Amino acid sequence: MDNKKENMPVKVENNKNTAKEKFFTKFINTIKKKWLISGTNTLLLIAILIAITILLNSIISSFDFTPIDCTTEKEHTLTSESKDRVKDLDKSINIYIAGFSDDDATVSLIKQYNKANKNINVETVDLNERSDLTTEYQLSSDATAIVVANGQKSKVLYSDDLQTYDDNYNTVDLTEEKITSAIMNVTSKITPKIYFLSGYSDYSLDYDGGMSYLDSYLKDEVLEYETLDILVKGSVPEDCQTLVITTPSKDFDDLTTDEIIKYINNGGNILWLNSSYAKSVDLKNVNKILALYGVDPFEVGYIYETDIEKTILGYAGCMVESLGNTDIDQNLSNVVLFNSTKVNINDDKIEELNIDKKVIISSDSTSYFRKNMSNTSSSTDGDDQGGYTIGAILTKPLGDSKEEESETEKEDGPSSKLVIFGDNNFVSDMQLASNIPPMLGLYNNKDLALNSIAYLTEQEDSITIRKSRSAESSFTATDGQKSIIMKIVFTVPILIIIIGIIVWQIRRRKK
Repeated sequence: MDNKKENMPVKVENNKNTAKEKFFTKFINTIKKKWLISGTNTLLLIAILIAITILLNSIISSFDFTPIDCTTEKEHTLTSESKDRVKDLDKSINIYIAGFSDDDATVSLIKQYNKANKNINVETVDLNERSDLTTEYQLSSDATAIVVANGQKSKVLYSDDLQTYDDNYNTVDLTEEKITSAIMNVTSKITPKIYFLSGYSDYSLDYDGGMSYLDSYLKDEVLEYETLDILVKGSVPEDCQTLVITTPSKDFDDLTTDEIIKYINNGGNILWLNSSYAKSVDLKNVNKILALYGVDPFEVGYIYETDIEKTILGYAGCMVESLGNTDIDQNLSNVVLFNSTKVNINDDKIEELNIDKKVIISSDSTSYFRKNMSNTSSSTDGDDQGGYTIGAILTKPLGDSKEEESETEKEDGPSSKLVIFGDNNFVSDMQLASNIPPMLGLYNNKDLALNSIAYLTEQEDSITIRKSRSAESSFTATDGQKSIIMKIVFTVPILIIIIGIIVWQIRRRKK
């Protein structure tokens, strides 16, 4: 009896399996005998299958899945940096996409902003049917453009704004940088203004000035910028939040010096970039400005590294230095420097002035300072060995009190900040070799430069790692490949139809 009871569930399970098998067998036989043999029923079955396929595609499309990005650098996927910058925005932002096809990679990328923040509404529009948009944003009905709007603030980007070209004339996609920047611009309460001091340096944002790439990257930041000739303007403008000074090749005029000192005493911030290629370092007024922050005059000479593992291309003057200790570079890894000079911070002086110092970059004890710029030998005879400060943040408290202040009082009270680097080349267009990017495009050079500006303009949200501008990979078929593709496209469907007709005729004769 016990054995029978134990076997009963097995029999029930077997009966269930048998029932399922009979059902599927009966179903398949019905399809074979009643549907496939009859020509009319066969056509009806095909029509039903096509309808089911269309219905499934429609249902799947309604879920708006993000297409799978198979590119190595995930070029068509929104980066975590952009997601982080937009995720907490509580303002309603509308993005109108005009002139792009729905299956365009640009449209797919922009739609991902809505998934990062539901307050960002993305809509593809036909400008022929949206006269309100053409009027409000002054667009032609055939424009290929993207409008990012938040209330009365808006930014219009045209298709040409979304790409540039590298040195090899390969197309470089800028869509994410431009859209994220536009979103931050239209939602920002205040747009910082920075000025680049002109008239005293060979470095400038112009192509001939060696910093045109920085000019290009600044366009993607949430700020406004322009050059400033104080002798022409008469003063540093009141809206200047950061003054950028690049390697002075001659001394400041008295008017310029007085106005910069006045700007500092009013709480103005400075980004100072100084190259070892300075034509002169005996500059009375320049050194007067540096002394306000406890910095002694620069010296003629450059730092070079004897540890080959910390260099690029085996050149001792091209060093790779680590980052990651201050508010500016905490998320960054490395920076590439070229013929840097040392920043001479006088520790006794900064203590007297109650200045707070934070070192951004310093060389190791394996480095040397070479004063003879014409010396190209590998010998270190006559060179000074030691670790040198190359970049630092110096915060100068304002006011007459010289009493010791706490760290909190220094940060909360009125102050002027100087971010200073003994290297102008790391933000330049200079290339170490023809087959590698310019200096600004190496490692975290770009991020360090832009983060320094973001820090000085009090834009903490803009201190980040930015997406690299890698060239798009593309495939162009040859004439032979095009011929093969066309044959496959037309031949395969025809073969399927012919096989279907043959099978149908065979089964019809059997009947």
